[in-house]
Amino acid sequence: MVLSGLSGMAEGYQVNMQSQRQTGMGHTGTGLLLGASSMHFNPGALGFLKSKYEFSAGASGVFSSNTFQKEAPSIYETSSDNPMGTPFYFYGAGRINEKMVVGLSVTSPYGNSLSWDSDWDGRYLIQDIALKAIFIQPTLSYQFNEKLSIGAGFVAAYGAVDLNKGIPMQNATMEGSVNLTGDTWSYGYHAGVTYRATDKFTVGLDYRSKIVMKMEAGEANFNVPDALKSDAAFPEGNTFDAELPMPTNVTLGLGYQLNEKWLVAADLQYVEWSAYESLDFDFANNTAVLADSKNVRNYENTLIVRLGTEFILSPQWQFRAGAYYDPTPIPENYLTPETPGTNKVGLSAGLSWNIIENLAFDASLLYIHGQKREDGYEPSQFYGTYYSNAILPGVGLTYTF
Repeated sequence: MVLSGLSGMAEGYQVNMQSQRQTGMGHTGTGLLLGASSMHFNPGALGFLKSKYEFSAGASGVFSSNTFQKEAPSIYETSSDNPMGTPFYFYGAGRINEKMVVGLSVTSPYGNSLSWDSDWDGRYLIQDIALKAIFIQPTLSYQFNEKLSIGAGFVAAYGAVDLNKGIPMQNATMEGSVNLTGDTWSYGYHAGVTYRATDKFTVGLDYRSKIVMKMEAGEANFNVPDALKSDAAFPEGNTFDAELPMPTNVTLGLGYQLNEKWLVAADLQYVEWSAYESLDFDFANNTAVLADSKNVRNYENTLIVRLGTEFILSPQWQFRAGAYYDPTPIPENYLTPETPGTNKVGLSAGLSWNIIENLAFDASLLYIHGQKREDGYEPSQFYGTYYSNAILPGVGLTYTF
């Protein structure tokens, strides 16, 4: 159980803040024609790029809070002090000819920052974690005709983790801790198709492959009492191997232009979380007190429902709003405090201001409410009540020519 904390890449690590425009519409985008950012939401839509070139960049701030409560053996409550997360994105796309568009995206669709007090009741599961993943995706999109376009991209994903957790000792008066760090590269692909049924109605289907982050020779540094600082207990310079899946995503999106002012959208996103069955660690050097570990997760697949709308007030101003429901993939009795998984409701708003003809300022604001959950992790017999909320403001720029 020493290293079960790496499951911080649980429900909360899939971060969809990859465009202020789509975020403002409740993360919808698979069935929309919104330019270069389609590389993340549906590469097939990139073929309908309206301009010769388009560049878009932005970032968001993640301000999250988690509270844990329990009543036995005594009343206890604590809250996390999470550092601000900063997901970002960059898209650049250009039209080669009437049929073909190429592009490059750099995004951070996965990440997590969580920090509990070093001496809190769940310190043997987690103290703090900083997890990030950066995706680099060259993309090619081909428009067959006025109605149909397909696209695909190769994904190179860089992942890194820095985690701290407590270690219980046989002597109840002593404690230790471990710091786990490492990084790795993994690879996958991304494809999509967009069908423009009419001038007003668009359908999109997006597929993002599973990417397994395989970490080899990650560093495991133990801070333990002097009596245990030996190769017979916790050897210095120890390393570990582990792997964690970034699951397959399949999204169906619809977009409908009600009139010259109003656009509405809906997405159904299927996430194949069942790929996350267990989190296992293989140490280079095992001892009598440091064995390899196997930590069952048994995650379940989920279906996220997203709705969004855009209102064009004038050529200079567009306003957006959206909502979504994101059920947790974490089954009962497998809830851990690394990323407390609860059913979440997201409410968003956004705007674009066309500063000049070819330059727009984009902004969004997302509020995520995690529903109260009374649960815990059976293997550790750590149970309680979790509350979670987050506010995510973001800004960006879009330039076309």
